[in-house]
Amino acid sequence: MNDMIKPIFLTRQAIVLTDAERQPCEIWTRVMGYHRPMSSFNTGKKGEFNERRYFSEQSSHLA
Repeated sequence: MNDMIKPIFLTRQAIVLTDAERQPCEIWTRVMGYHRPMSSFNTGKKGEFNERRYFSEQSSHLA
């Protein structure tokens, strides 16, 4: 039974992909109440998406 318990040492190697092995990442966003892929956006909607500003709400400490 002890033969089955052997330490396994893994080496860290860099993963290198060629351009042929890559695939595009599809970005989805919420528009008008439902989710759609950005690839289906027209030029104006893509511009609106790029102008968006992100924020985080601060919690209020009301006593």
